[in-house]
Amino acid sequence: MSPPLLTSAFRPFYFLGTLYAPLLAATWLGAYLGLWGAPSVGTPLRLWHGHEMLFGFAAAIIVGIVLTALPSWAGTEEIRGGRLAVLVILWLAGRIAFWTAPWLPPLAPALVDLLLFPAVFLLLAPQLARASNRLYLLLLPILLALAAANAAYHYGILAAHTHLAGLGLRGALYAIIVLYVLKGGVLTPIFTGNALREKGRGDQAPFNVELELLAVAVVLLLAALDLAGAPSLWIGLAALACAGVHAARAARWKGWRLADVPLVFVMHLGFAWLVFAFLLKAIAELAGLVPEATWVHAFTLGSLGLMMLGLMTRVSLRHTGRPLVVPAAMKLAYGMMFVASLVRLAATVHGLGDWAIAAAAVLWGLTFAIYFLRFGAILLRPSLPRAGSTD
Repeated sequence: MSPPLLTSAFRPFYFLGTLYAPLLAATWLGAYLGLWGAPSVGTPLRLWHGHEMLFGFAAAIIVGIVLTALPSWAGTEEIRGGRLAVLVILWLAGRIAFWTAPWLPPLAPALVDLLLFPAVFLLLAPQLARASNRLYLLLLPILLALAAANAAYHYGILAAHTHLAGLGLRGALYAIIVLYVLKGGVLTPIFTGNALREKGRGDQAPFNVELELLAVAVVLLLAALDLAGAPSLWIGLAALACAGVHAARAARWKGWRLADVPLVFVMHLGFAWLVFAFLLKAIAELAGLVPEATWVHAFTLGSLGLMMLGLMTRVSLRHTGRPLVVPAAMKLAYGMMFVASLVRLAATVHGLGDWAIAAAAVLWGLTFAIYFLRFGAILLRPSLPRAGSTD
């Protein structure tokens, strides 16, 4: 019998991911402020930071969310025990190789770090091929895109081609946005509909196939134009289209009616930040009124950060047999993530200085430290009998 930590993917990946987040924030911040040297000799700090944010921390949380959701939503077999242990070891090996890169042969960190997403692909492809809902097959090209983006990053570092390495990170960011749009765009309206009915405030918005396809298509268009280095006008108009389509999509869900249901409302705040991120991208490309990096932080901190915290809370409660009641500590974490996002944007747009960047980094790291302190021990223990739930 597997130990509790290996009975479901969310357990080890949330545990390790949220343990890693404060360490990553502190290491990057100290190097940024000049308190100690950059963790990776020869690699620009911004690229090192971007890689570990996406392929280190975010990869752990994303893999945990996806592998836990698929058995419930797609009817696939749960990956646990030895197979799950292999994925965890691959993630850990990638982190160790990345941190010890200066003492390893040049190719070694890349070869080790590139293993996780292909392994997840090989485990999921046969299962998803048998799933009755063929839409779940869309996960497979996203996993391949993440693997390819990581390969582009490592090739760029090895070839001293920092622009290519940066494109690899940008490609990974867009792959995560597409996954966010697909998965968050299914879970958010369903959970919202459940909560609206429970509160007697309405029902779930009907599924609009055309709008859902358009929501993905405009993101793919923006990604293609941005990665290809298209003229700023084209990129800006595509970003503006993304903002408009996703604002219309999110408005249909009526999330404002559930401001008193934090487990659902935090997901709507995540989508509001997504729309804001697209708007910032459009403003940066069309008018140059804000630095281009602002939209990246709006998505990674505001949108992705809030959605991660909301889904991690829901999954950790639901799949360990606990009622879907948000602990006070996690409500505090949601608020801290929102403030961290605002402070980080203000620091970039208004040049507030290192103190603001430091404050945002500390707040970001603390939100996941709060999750770890609240749920870490629970992830190591067996589940309670499953509590009743409407979703």
